[in-house]
Amino acid sequence: MPLDVLLTAGSRRVPLVNAFKRALAPLGGRVITTDVNALSPAVLVADRAFRVPLANDPDYLPSLRHICREENIKLLVPTIDDELELIGGARAQFESEGIFVAASSAETAAICNDKHRTCVHLRDHGIAAAASWLPADLPADLPLPLFVKPRRGRGSIGAFAVRTPRELGFFLEYVEDPVIQEYLDAPEYTLDVLCDRGRPLSIVPRERVVIRSGVMDRGRTVRSQPLIELARACAGALEFHGAINIQCRVVAGVPTVFEINPRFSGGIPLTIEAGADFPRMLVQLASGRAVAPSIGQFTDGLWMTSYEASMFVAAERSDELAPHPGRAREVA
Repeated sequence: MPLDVLLTAGSRRVPLVNAFKRALAPLGGRVITTDVNALSPAVLVADRAFRVPLANDPDYLPSLRHICREENIKLLVPTIDDELELIGGARAQFESEGIFVAASSAETAAICNDKHRTCVHLRDHGIAAAASWLPADLPADLPLPLFVKPRRGRGSIGAFAVRTPRELGFFLEYVEDPVIQEYLDAPEYTLDVLCDRGRPLSIVPRERVVIRSGVMDRGRTVRSQPLIELARACAGALEFHGAINIQCRVVAGVPTVFEINPRFSGGIPLTIEAGADFPRMLVQLASGRAVAPSIGQFTDGLWMTSYEASMFVAAERSDELAPHPGRAREVA
């Protein structure tokens, strides 16, 4: 029986759209995306796409529900931080309509969208996480260097290392609503995790060797038991559902978390290629099939090295770039 997937905020997520297409091939289903821009690459490769308002617009959630009803969606996959709390809070409503929602609870999303709250929560549960402070709580004798970044943000935007008191003072004013964290000078890893209502099904650690604009440009899978156990511990401290990624550094042999994103990571193509096919597992769950845990079952030491690719679109598509208020409109 065909199973149609709605992948929100398609943007540049062409590899993820294609991965879901491959997962759906045996069922004959479609991958439908949403976006605010008709020329987003994922819009051009999806089976169908709709323009929707921004996630902070009151019409955003009604637009998604409208698409789900009209297109008979059975699997909803949110992809950006801005919408996670909103969709997590509406998960029961979607599920009452027969839609499997690959999103964690609203409470989990709220904690993870706040980098200070994330680290405090993990440390309260005995999990190694970066020491974090808000400006009002910053001790006077705190040793430098430190890291200042937006309390709520993504893609390393507005994140700065500070090495002097003068730099600290400047960036505390420059960065809006900042969080201050201890400077973790150590190799960085992402732990891709897929959970089914709190139960980890797959965990794949990846070393982030080269990072560009907050996304791994070059890296490799690493079969590390301490990293896998860290992911298990995080899944025990928060209720996760769907794909998540845990960012950490290994300091003196201790994996230390500095943020968690309860969504697909930018480096997920490497995890999928290594044999941990999260889209296929989600399609199976949405089909009502049991998925056995396969933690540690992936190709170790597989490298990914990325490059830019371009798509070319006829000029007449440019008239679809104007934002469309209100309910969803098809853009492809």
